Amino acid sequence: MARIFTAGKFNEDGGMRRESEKRELSRKINIGIILIIVFIFTGVTNMSAAGFLGFGDTASWKEEVLLHDGSKIIVERWQKHGGRHEPGQQPGISDQSIAFTIPGSKKTITWKDEYSEELGRCNFTLLALHILNEMPYIITKPRLCLSYNKWGRPNPPYVIFKYENKEWKRIEITELPVEFKNINLVITSGGDEKKLVAQDLVYVEMVQELNSDKNMLRNHEEYKTIIRTPLKPGSLGVSCPDWSLPQYTSPKSPISITPKEKGKESK
Repeated sequence: MARIFTAGKFNEDGGMRRESEKRELSRKINIGIILIIVFIFTGVTNMSAAGFLGFGDTASWKEEVLLHDGSKIIVERWQKHGGRHEPGQQPGISDQSIAFTIPGSKKTITWKDEYSEELGRCNFTLLALHILNEMPYIITKPRLCLSYNKWGRPNPPYVIFKYENKEWKRIEITELPVEFKNINLVITSGGDEKKLVAQDLVYVEMVQELNSDKNMLRNHEEYKTIIRTPLKPGSLGVSCPDWSLPQYTSPKSPISITPKEKGKESK
């Protein structure tokens, strides 16, 4: 006997199938949205954990520092790229900071080097951090010639800061304790960011390895150790032109032209 399907029964079954299909499609869409959110969140978390956020070209990492007495502390370094630069080139470091805790205390101290409008970047290259009698010192070098002239053309070419009475004060090389000799921070870290942020901790051995790979350490004495005597004028490290001299500040007179006497013109 032939089976008879009524119109009402067919419409009811078809409607149920469509509703089921809609629910299944909605479920798949929701799962897809959740997976996308998880992927984005995981990616941002991983970048943050690594120290390179990607937003604003910032990077941060933890670095082990060997002090003058053989002890070690861990510092947190941060830097940001920006400021003036040549077309097609990566911007230099516009801002940077280093934070640390004084050994034997809970006192956390931060040193900052912020963007300078007149330089188009930050002021300094970080070289060393030392601590004596719970008094921290930061040793830097002016970054490029504009900064070198801005900070008074120091020789030896260091700008040194001492943390006292809850503020950083600039001091002379003669005020720096003689115990301090070693350069103990990663120098010019802009080119090493990918290596640095990939580490849970940048150990002393890696700091020394990264610095030893740089040509400047082989050519500039001030990067090898903290020097105390002035370098020879014009030598590497103190060779930036002094733009306060008259030849850079005074307008040049036009080249004098002696008028030719009548009858002596060349024919």
